[in-house]
Amino acid sequence: MENWNVEVFFDGACPLCVREIDMLRRLDSKNLIRFSDISVPGFEPGKLGRSYEDLMARIHGRLPDGTWIEGVEVFRQLYSAVGFRWIVALTRIPGVSHLLNVAYRVFAKNRLRWTGRCESGVCEVPARATAERA
Repeated sequence: MENWNVEVFFDGACPLCVREIDMLRRLDSKNLIRFSDISVPGFEPGKLGRSYEDLMARIHGRLPDGTWIEGVEVFRQLYSAVGFRWIVALTRIPGVSHLLNVAYRVFAKNRLRWTGRCESGVCEVPARATAERA
């Protein structure tokens, strides 16, 4: 039986995202995080009741009871799982919380551009070569 606190759905083709995920994997000594790369062939978001585009638009997580979380709250859960609860507490301070939410929305909107994944000046969610799109 698995014992985890949070499942994170991340874009494994995003260099900045992978750097963060790699750090979390190293820190997750108790294996409290499930890591799900949405960029791998065969990943089927429809089975989760989500679209690929929705999952690509911002980071998503799921708690063991099935509750979905998004954005900064995912990072709070991830950092709590690796023992950084004091940092998480700071992120809940009203002004800090608001700034982090705004900063994350800006990052999520621009991450394809900032990671060099736009083609011909157009930044769109990359198409997936899966049976789901066939």
